[in-house]
Parts: sequence; structure tokens; C-alpha cells
Amino acid sequence: MTMVIGTSGWQYADWREVFYPKGVAQRRWLEHYAQSFATVELNAAFYRPVLRTTFEGWRERTPDDFVMAVKASRVITHYRRLLDPEMPLERSVEAARGLGDKLGPLLLQLPPNLPAEPDRLNAVLELVPADIRVVVEPRHESWWTREVRGVLEAHNAALCWADRLDQPVTPLWRTADWGYLRFHEGTGEPSPSYRDKVLSEWIARIDESWDRDRDVFVYFNNDPGGAAVLDAIRFADFARAAGRPVARIPRLADVPNLKPAGPVGKWAPW
Repeated sequence: MTMVIGTSGWQYADWREVFYPKGVAQRRWLEHYAQSFATVELNAAFYRPVLRTTFEGWRERTPDDFVMAVKASRVITHYRRLLDPEMPLERSVEAARGLGDKLGPLLLQLPPNLPAEPDRLNAVLELVPADIRVVVEPRHESWWTREVRGVLEAHNAALCWADRLDQPVTPLWRTADWGYLRFHEGTGEPSPSYRDKVLSEWIARIDESWDRDRDVFVYFNNDPGGAAVLDAIRFADFARAAGRPVARIPRLADVPNLKPAGPVGKWAPW
């Protein structure tokens, strides 16, 4: 596994008859998604507890090569603000282990109003079991310090690279021997799609930081209208063109209801 590319979630009503064919029941959407993509980022665990039995069910319903990244509970990051994380973190990890070897990175997305607290972050990272990759997405500019970078590096925790409106919103630090990138919103048409130039620039940034035998996880969070699906496929095409190995992902021809339209960055459902 080198570069794995997917979307942030799979349960979007406006993907019906765009990504999910007519007649595929919503309860079967995960199976359909996992037949196409080798990874997904689970955001639902951020908002509410997900039972271990639910994770076990997802493990059983997905192919052997499937990997699920899990966004950690907001109790840890937003309510407790990285203080006293032991109980909610333990519960989250124990539940997510229901995925077995399909458990991917654990994402800690910090609130935008939380200034840098490197000691708190270090305490949380010390609690994450060594066999689980962890990625941190700070969203307050005070986090961009040498001390914070050192905390991440000490735990082989990836700094989450992120794009919003075609611009990096984090420093492009390599803090782990693997990488993680999230696309939140592009400026292509229709919004929030990404333009070709922006996607190709991100491939170049990845190549500058990680050898091609290193794992890089990439997720598109610009879900409206199926933009995330199309952009993920297009990003994979740019990666392959640059010579970077990519895990299983559909080609555009495999998703007949998605079709590029007009100038660069535009698309439309049939």
C-alpha cells in the first residue's frame, strides 16, 4: 500500500444516482462504495459513539484490502479540549478495534478556537496504542511551532495536511514516515470541486516529502453533489501519471453517472 485515496464518509443523499446507481438500497451503500474505493474516512465517530459491533459489521461487509480511517470523538478534542482524555479515548479505540486489520489512522481534529497546548497533545498521543497510526489536524495558527512539531515527530504522528479553497492551511511538515491529506473545499465549478492545477500541485508536494514506497492517505471532504468522488478519481489519475502507486480506486469510466464537463475543473452528473 502506498497512496490510498477515498472520501470523508459515504452516506450522502445527493450521491444517489450520481455515485450510487438507481436501485441500490441505502443500507447497501457501504458495500457499493467499498467495491470501488479501498478506503474511507469515518466522520460519524466524531459526533456520536459508534459501537464495536457496528465496526465489526463494517469489517465483515468490506473487502479484505479495505481500510477505514476513524475521526476521534469530539469529547476528546472539543469538549475536554485534550484534558482528561483517558476514558473517551480508550472507549473509542476499543470500539474501533472491531475493524481488526482494516483499522486505519485515528484522526484528531482540533477545534479552531483551541490555541497550542503541546503538553496536552503529548499526553493524548502517549495514550494511543503503538500499533495505531494517529494523525493530528490543528486549526489554530499558534500550533505552528518547533515544540509542536517535535511532539508529533516523537510519536510518529502525522501532521494532517489540509487544503481549503486551493491553499494549504497547515505548514507542510513531514512529522511521520507516512502522510495524511484532507481536501475540504475547492474553487472549481461547480463548487466545491477542485481544479486540475491544484490537484497536480498537491501530487508534487507529496513527492517532495515522501518516497513512493511510503503510505499516504488522501481524503476528499468536499462531498456536495458527488464532487468528492470525482475529485478523488481525478487525483488518483494525476498520481498514476506522476508514477506514484495508487491503491484500488475506480476509473472515471467505472462511474457512468459522473462525467467531466467544460473547462478544467468542471464536472456534471449525467
